[in-house]
Amino acid sequence: MNLNKHLTNPIFKIIAEVAETSKLETYVVGGFVRDILLNRKKNKTDIDFVCVGSGIDLAKQVSKKLGRKTDVKYFKNFGTAMIHYNKEDYEFVGSRKESYRSNSRKPIVENGTIQDDQNRRDFTINAMAISLNSSNYGELIDPFAGISDLETKTIKTPLNPDVTYSDDPLRMMRAIRFSSELNFEIENESYSSICKNADRLSIISQERITEELNKILLSEKPSIGLKLLFNTKLLHQFFPEMVALQGVEERGKFAHKDNFYHTLEVIDNIRKNTDNIWLIWSALLHDIAKPQCKRFEEGHGWTFHGHEFLGGKMVPRIFKTLKLPLNEKMKYVKKLVTLHLRPIVLSQDIVTDSAIRRLLFDAGDDIDNLMTLCEADITSKNPKKVSRYIKNFKLVRKKLKEIEEKDHIRNWKPPISGEEIMKIFNIEAGKEVGILKNSLKDAILDGKVKNEKEASIEFMKLKAKEINLKSND
Repeated sequence: MNLNKHLTNPIFKIIAEVAETSKLETYVVGGFVRDILLNRKKNKTDIDFVCVGSGIDLAKQVSKKLGRKTDVKYFKNFGTAMIHYNKEDYEFVGSRKESYRSNSRKPIVENGTIQDDQNRRDFTINAMAISLNSSNYGELIDPFAGISDLETKTIKTPLNPDVTYSDDPLRMMRAIRFSSELNFEIENESYSSICKNADRLSIISQERITEELNKILLSEKPSIGLKLLFNTKLLHQFFPEMVALQGVEERGKFAHKDNFYHTLEVIDNIRKNTDNIWLIWSALLHDIAKPQCKRFEEGHGWTFHGHEFLGGKMVPRIFKTLKLPLNEKMKYVKKLVTLHLRPIVLSQDIVTDSAIRRLLFDAGDDIDNLMTLCEADITSKNPKKVSRYIKNFKLVRKKLKEIEEKDHIRNWKPPISGEEIMKIFNIEAGKEVGILKNSLKDAILDGKVKNEKEASIEFMKLKAKEINLKSND
């Protein structure tokens, strides 16, 4: 098969000319080849090239031909080079063969042929190459029938899967990631091998594992990958808190839902409405504390009281363990996990202005994302119940908009600062300032005082009398 018609990017001709002049046998490899054969509509901004020889030498010659606008990085320890040009990244590497030690995924590397290089690839669908050589420009080199596996939607290793996965256990995460992204089935022998080698994941850095997990979460239907991670026991190696969600306990006529599979539904729901990875993480962790909070109440059934607050407290530790950022992104997830029941409670009761103000105050600019999370949390199989929730959430959203337009509570700051309070009442910083500030906040959120300076001063003068303070006027 010749794929010349797909090589429309000028870079291919440029590299082919350099390869011809330098007498370096050169090929396009990896995801670019796979995706054009899948007709996958994805903006591919990174393309991998393999040459029989020095990838660094080839990159130097290509960079020279492209001119001053190229940004080139050389990684001599790995024998690779990266060129950034025209908003695209081109990686160059010499073809090689690899051998592994049992306690490391870092291979012992030797120079090799294009066939050796294809042998070391993770999956047949990633082991295809397109020739850039003048004798067969555009020809597909497919030694493991990868194109057939694309047609049957199969994830399969080029060589013995036990060797492939044991050598580099990260490939097990990648197999599941590709299955989730492409909606492909993992071939039976390969699946069994992942189950057998799951504990080999321990030699992989958490950063690399989490990078693959994030890609699974960003796939169109993340539950595909998350179920595979659970069923193969890979999830058990690095995320025991999520594994603990699985299972149903029954006592008499009472049983609770399986919180693991409920969480997967919530993630699929939210993925339809966002590609914000941190909002997706909020969905993943929204019920994470339910196993610790599970209690049985006679005559009532199973309860999970306080799981939102404990879940929020668990977020920093989970982020630290999984090597996720411990910054504003973590605080955002913690906030949404902690608040995720608030709009649901409001949707079940009569919605008061005071409750809406407090929700706006606590959620701030994240209120819309919080509502998206809550709507995704509706997984009932009862159509009437779902319809009622959706109707009530619309009412909550309407009230949120009305209250915000009227009272400007989102990201609220007190109309009077602590310094002004100290000046008005001639007091030093201390508990009296805190009492006045908190009283004013509660009064404004409860609708007893307008969110403006003059009304706030009058309120605080009255409050000050209660605690025996006098103003300076």
